[in-house]
Amino acid sequence: MCYYVVGGFMNERIVLHIDVNNAFLSWTAVDMIKNGSKIDIRNRYAIIGGDETKRRGIVLAKSNLCKQKGVYTSQTIYSARKLCPYLDVYPPNHTLYKKYSDYLYNYLLQYTNIVERYSIDECFLEYTSIRRLYGNPIKFAYKIKNDIFNLYGFTVNVGIGNNKLCAKMASDFTKPNKVHTLFKHEISSKMWPLDVAELFMIGKRSSEKLKKLNINTIYDLAHTDKDFLINNFKKMGIMMWEFANGIDNSLVEYVKDNPKSISASTVLPYDYKNIDQIYDVFNYLIEETYNKLKRSKMYVNTVGIGIKYSNWSKISKQRKLENSTDDINFIKKIVLELFNELYDKELGIRSLSVSLNDLDLIQRKQLSIFDKNYNVKNDSQKINTVIVDIEKKFGKNLLDFGSNKFRKN
Repeated sequence: MCYYVVGGFMNERIVLHIDVNNAFLSWTAVDMIKNGSKIDIRNRYAIIGGDETKRRGIVLAKSNLCKQKGVYTSQTIYSARKLCPYLDVYPPNHTLYKKYSDYLYNYLLQYTNIVERYSIDECFLEYTSIRRLYGNPIKFAYKIKNDIFNLYGFTVNVGIGNNKLCAKMASDFTKPNKVHTLFKHEISSKMWPLDVAELFMIGKRSSEKLKKLNINTIYDLAHTDKDFLINNFKKMGIMMWEFANGIDNSLVEYVKDNPKSISASTVLPYDYKNIDQIYDVFNYLIEETYNKLKRSKMYVNTVGIGIKYSNWSKISKQRKLENSTDDINFIKKIVLELFNELYDKELGIRSLSVSLNDLDLIQRKQLSIFDKNYNVKNDSQKINTVIVDIEKKFGKNLLDFGSNKFRKN
């Protein structure tokens, strides 16, 4: 492959990965300070955790001081207190996290619309098409890193690479508040020496199995025969080999005008088995997709969900609706039904997604000869129209959905 140099960088694809440092705890700290708190919980023995009196009492995020004491994400708060008796526990606040996640996403959109919201605290940005406007990608990365801190009070890591994989790997190098590169010519020096467990998408079980096969570093994996990996890991073996060699041709997925589909997905911080936690994530994903649907003033004809389990198996399902809709309660009902049809209780869940497909600018309904009173402008639509108008005038997050939470009723 032939390259030519433009401004000190090869004229090839450039992708940025922006990752919020310790998002849940950091966002909680920033919000507390904005509301008059004199302490910064990022500098204390503090965690974000569920209710200690219930089974959901686990660590969701921890400060660096707690990490130094051995506290880890997904650990029970009970065992975390044994390591750190003077622990301060703060409850999760997904509404707050959504607000700060929107700050990050909307800030990046001012540069390009090719921004993928990979999870609540991570975004990919396709820099290739705007490089002529903003120049050196490293200088640009420092600019957005500093802007985000100055504007919103939290820090991010920015990874720069020739594809999404390398950008993601780069952002996970030393933290916090750093910019790192992982270009193709840097893979051998920066990525190959790392433990194989540090390769993106390699979980604990897979890394343990690899090490039993004497594949200990990413270099070892990159130089393992591909057929050997396929024999031991099936299709996942191909992905392992490609990622170890820095190969990733996936696109930055972004929202286009009048989209045919709208989706939201998230990679979970650990394998979820607690049904209430799974419902909380679905609730966030539904409201994320629904907000986009409202802004587009479109109607959905097909609702789908996707699940990736801890054993790397993926499963998805869609349901074609009899009538197109923009009713969030009906969408939540369909998502719940699809989830109950797919869910394997024996496996932990690694990631979840919700999709609204076959979108249309016109609401379509299967009319019956007995349906004489059908009126497109029903009460639900009128309410949705009012919400959109209010948000245009006064901003997002002014209104919430109240008690319309995702439940298993």
